[in-house]
Amino acid sequence: MSWLDKLGLKKQEKLEQGVEKSRDGLLNKIGKSIAGKDKVDAATLDELEDALITSDVGVKTTVEIINRIERRVAKDKFMTQSQLQEMLREEIVDLLKENRPDQPAEFNANFKHKPHVVMVVGVNGVGKTTTIGKLANLYKKAGKNVVLGAADTFRAAAVDQLTIWSERAGVSIIQQGQNADPAAVAYDTVSSAKSKGADIALVDTAGRLHNKKSLMEELGKIKRVMGKVTEGAPHEILLVLDASTGQNAMQQAKAFSDVVNVTGLVLTKLDGTAKGGIVLAISNELNVPVKYIGVGEQIEDLQVFDRVSFVNALFGSN
Repeated sequence: MSWLDKLGLKKQEKLEQGVEKSRDGLLNKIGKSIAGKDKVDAATLDELEDALITSDVGVKTTVEIINRIERRVAKDKFMTQSQLQEMLREEIVDLLKENRPDQPAEFNANFKHKPHVVMVVGVNGVGKTTTIGKLANLYKKAGKNVVLGAADTFRAAAVDQLTIWSERAGVSIIQQGQNADPAAVAYDTVSSAKSKGADIALVDTAGRLHNKKSLMEELGKIKRVMGKVTEGAPHEILLVLDASTGQNAMQQAKAFSDVVNVTGLVLTKLDGTAKGGIVLAISNELNVPVKYIGVGEQIEDLQVFDRVSFVNALFGSN
């Protein structure tokens, strides 16, 4: 077995561990929905629908899944629990692929611009700064010259926290301390990355409530000043969401997308929640792709979102 194969197995094992709580809860609910039954009838499908909805898969996505299952069992209603699990796995993967057929499942460090500028946004407490540190590690391992920008100048210790992550990842950081103008920090970060010939700049921003208009509008200012330094910046806007908040994460995604052009989502804290089904809902229902998922606290525990691997982990290994 090659080292690449071993790495793939290790990532899948970590993913399965990360969604263990979600998998146990979902499979337990599915098991109860068909316990003691020898066929899949309307009542069984109703109970299966409840199992998916209460696992934070969401009403819209659940209805689409149930409709697909209903069509498949129309001819032969007999089905064991393992057969139903396999059918669910197949239909969910197909549904996610149909909605976003070109979404890559591999880490991409090829940029059209230099520096490639990424602005990271989200509410407080979702793991935004930690995600930036883990992203920096991924890009550094890909051979890229990385610069971090500590533009979260509002939260106490945010700059210090990002500085620690920059040291862990072995990348440089631009910071002006707490209470500095966040737009000025963002401007200096991109300017420094450009002058140094860096490949990528990852800019942290202050956590803000998605229903506070003035705070959300500040994101627009930060975005504009970076665009003055290098054309098209920021080239990516990543929104970090806490998977453990379930449907509230969906509402945050919609609110941020109304204010800034969010290009990708990061779902964190999957290892600490039973609400992993929200990843399926968000991946299916929003026009923004899920790019990364967080499955642990270590620096290596940020993975590119692979729909097939995720669904396999959520429903147990084949």
